[in-house]
Amino acid sequence: MRGIVYTGEDAEVTDKLGIADPGPTEVKVKIVAAGVCHSDLSVLDGTIPWKAPSVLGHEGAGIVDTVGSSVRSVKPGDHVVIATLASCGTCRACNTGHPTMCIRSLGNVSTPFTYNGEPASNFAAASVFAEYTIVQEVQAVPISKDVPFTSACLIGCGVLTGVGSVLNRAKVAPGETSAVFGVGGVGLNVIQALRLSAASRIVAVDTVASKEALAMQFGATHFVDASKADAVEEIKKIVPHGPKSMARALGPGGVTWSFDCVGHPAVLRNAIDALDWGGTAVAIGVPPRGSEVSVDINNLAYVDRGLIGCRYGASRPHHDIPLMVELYLSGKLMLDELVTETLPLEGFREIVQDMHDGKLARGVLTL
Repeated sequence: MRGIVYTGEDAEVTDKLGIADPGPTEVKVKIVAAGVCHSDLSVLDGTIPWKAPSVLGHEGAGIVDTVGSSVRSVKPGDHVVIATLASCGTCRACNTGHPTMCIRSLGNVSTPFTYNGEPASNFAAASVFAEYTIVQEVQAVPISKDVPFTSACLIGCGVLTGVGSVLNRAKVAPGETSAVFGVGGVGLNVIQALRLSAASRIVAVDTVASKEALAMQFGATHFVDASKADAVEEIKKIVPHGPKSMARALGPGGVTWSFDCVGHPAVLRNAIDALDWGGTAVAIGVPPRGSEVSVDINNLAYVDRGLIGCRYGASRPHHDIPLMVELYLSGKLMLDELVTETLPLEGFREIVQDMHDGKLARGVLTL
């Protein structure tokens, strides 16, 4: 079987993979398309520590091949999006609609693969950079066959993470203002979710000026080139409202919501500093472990500013994935437009380079 393996030093496209049969609660899926996300690259550069060898990829869609004896929700031939959230389904978090808080969804690495005849682990409970993968039943979410796999695969991570951060975690209200730091695959989905939420101003911020057109296409009202200007100052010029008292200490203007889609302490600090009184910053991007951000607590406590984290868009995959499909089929959610480049597995390195060069919304591998 062909796939992309993290060897501990690099990623290798190989045909030396094997795969087990699904267990009673598992589903074997033939992968048709898989998006390349920065989290995959974070394994390669050490930002996300991961054991090797392992099969990479966590944003995929495909066709159910076989199912375990206890599986009831999907059957062979179904089209599915794979959610990386292998939640247990029985704990208090799962039963109150918060599967991203399920403690059993963390650290559940398994070894359904072999590489050169030796055990190989999965990545993010998904491993979609392979012709076949095995996931828990809860992770295989059936979708309409009207959605192209190259678009559907993006729902599994970038769309759920970005859209969910707005709809599920922030719950942005009509008329509120916003800034989005990082116009990549996740940032674009934050932007279009803000558009769906009727945010009055959506300020996109990036260091790559060429991303302005994409940001505007997905719903941004303004763009700040952070390579040439102070992003915080520019945001406050665009959204100048705010109390005038204590302006020198706490700063007038700013946005109600800001979203750090980059995962860098300096960017998160900018996201906090760009807030209006009563605003909240949402940390979405994942920096290296141990990263810290410092902030004057007075700038939070005196004026009701806040900072919250958001894992996987606070998503409920079996509710949110069908919702994303419905919004797409009704023309309200842009998926096809996210796909900038489509290549076979052997094109992985090309997609990675184009990501580093800021050329892509999302690159997709086809199998």
